[in-house]
Amino acid sequence: MQRTDFAIVGAGIAGSALAHALASAGRQVLVLEHDLEYRDKVRGENMPPWGVAELKALGLDAILLAAGGHYVQRVAPYDSVFTIAEAEERTLDLRTILPDTPGFLDVGHPQACAALSRAAAQAGASVLHGVSDVHVQAGERPQVTFSHDGASRSLECGLIIGADGRQSSVRKQLGFALNETEARTVAAGLLVEGLRAWPVDMLCTGTDRDRYHLVFPRADGVARLYLLWSIADRNRYAGAGGARAFLDDFRVESLPWGDAIARATPAGPCATYPMNDSYIDEPMIPGAVLMGDAAGWNDPIIGQGLSIALRDARILRDILLASDEPPTRDALIPYAQERKERMRRLRFSARVATDVRCTFAPGAMARRRKWYDRVREDPLVLASGLSPVVGPELMPAEGFTEEAYAHVLAL
Repeated sequence: MQRTDFAIVGAGIAGSALAHALASAGRQVLVLEHDLEYRDKVRGENMPPWGVAELKALGLDAILLAAGGHYVQRVAPYDSVFTIAEAEERTLDLRTILPDTPGFLDVGHPQACAALSRAAAQAGASVLHGVSDVHVQAGERPQVTFSHDGASRSLECGLIIGADGRQSSVRKQLGFALNETEARTVAAGLLVEGLRAWPVDMLCTGTDRDRYHLVFPRADGVARLYLLWSIADRNRYAGAGGARAFLDDFRVESLPWGDAIARATPAGPCATYPMNDSYIDEPMIPGAVLMGDAAGWNDPIIGQGLSIALRDARILRDILLASDEPPTRDALIPYAQERKERMRRLRFSARVATDVRCTFAPGAMARRRKWYDRVREDPLVLASGLSPVVGPELMPAEGFTEEAYAHVLAL
């Protein structure tokens, strides 16, 4: 039976980033991907500064910039609690957040996946697309069996790495229990073109009426738009007229260029997803480890998916390259411990973000204004607000307690 050092199931952001790192160090890497081409999944495209730092640590920043990546250097809080002029006075320069990070990186998800997959192959990984019937067996002699080009193949490996997304087959086959929180909101996203009025270097977030809106611009008038609202009305943009209704809902007084957004041309699907968290406290067993969404995801309200995937890849790279021997379960404990606390803090930040930005009951607007006024000076408010930007580990632990949560809700 053939053998490889590492078998990675999934050639998305997480799997391809790790494959590139391992293959660049001379390890034998097999990557198995079901899709022949990457498609627009309406998520996984924006990377805050701490994710950019992870990207740079992996040596992949130039690859994503060449794939159309674009740095956004300002964020404006175009919210109904402010006039447009007041929001612009509060615009944050993202270049000042972390050293050597030019801001948020926005990049198309299909383009990023394709670029990283190619880079992994160029580094020496064997990357197979169009794979089906993947079966994995962990333990002392991990094995993977799959079909490709009409033939069935089996290999032994030093470690199986599940990087196959939210519906991970590897996770299910190996019996990992996934914990999920209940969704309180849903989000719809749409890629548009022809939006040349919007400043290409500025993203925005804000709440108006019963919707939380986000605008992530790219070059040449392309932008990704998101709306979040209560899950009680989850089918708001369903059906043939969904994209048009979605765009029309950007016509709000708090948002400049709202009419220009409404006139933009859809350039992809208008898809809706529930917004929740999931986690696995110990995403490893002898012979296998999970990473990226396969190991649990953060509520996308704070946009951490890419950064989480890259942090996973960087930590696993360091552990897996520390020895020439296949890693034991104990060798992977530092990865599990760091990820557990990282995801706990990000769940906390997403919970606060939902309560502050996506709660539309009476009194919510007044609390949101107080939150904006105190986020830069109150350490307990700052922790959950800034951790999705600079990284959860850089904020004080007391900012992620139930006492801190009660303090924010009492605003």
